[in-house]
Amino acid sequence: MDVKIREVFESVGSFFTGDDHIPWCDRDIINGCEREVAEAAEGDSKELKTDSIMRLSWALVHSKQPEDVQRGIAMLEASLGNISPPLQQREKIYLLAVGYYRSGEYSRSRQLVDQCLEIAPDWRQALVLKKTLEDRIAKDGVIGIGITATAVGLIVGGIAAAFARKK
Repeated sequence: MDVKIREVFESVGSFFTGDDHIPWCDRDIINGCEREVAEAAEGDSKELKTDSIMRLSWALVHSKQPEDVQRGIAMLEASLGNISPPLQQREKIYLLAVGYYRSGEYSRSRQLVDQCLEIAPDWRQALVLKKTLEDRIAKDGVIGIGITATAVGLIVGGIAAAFARKK
């Protein structure tokens, strides 16, 4: 019985806190990736430069800082035009979807996740992000309905109180 109660509380808590299964990245990792990109820029290996930029993009879109996320989105969008292998394009699109999710642009994120799933229909990361997006959109809808219902209730209650005073 205790297990069931704990599951209910965890479910309700997760609903209100917005827990998701997408990892976060801290500033130390971003700084390390930035150093790696600077070092790779000095070298001759194009592959090393590309890989280090992808790692930095990953770190940025997984950051808790909105300005980092926006920077990651800008880097990824700029690199989408570059010719790269399909697997790398898929990764870029997925990271863009994560970035848009983190910045609250759920519809754009969903479009990109769907694009990823067209390329690889059983890609687990994209499926998890799609489920997370759907849950977030549903949660936001429920909260919106709750706010609207509360506002309507307050207005109706105010009108009823005003009529009661007149009589």
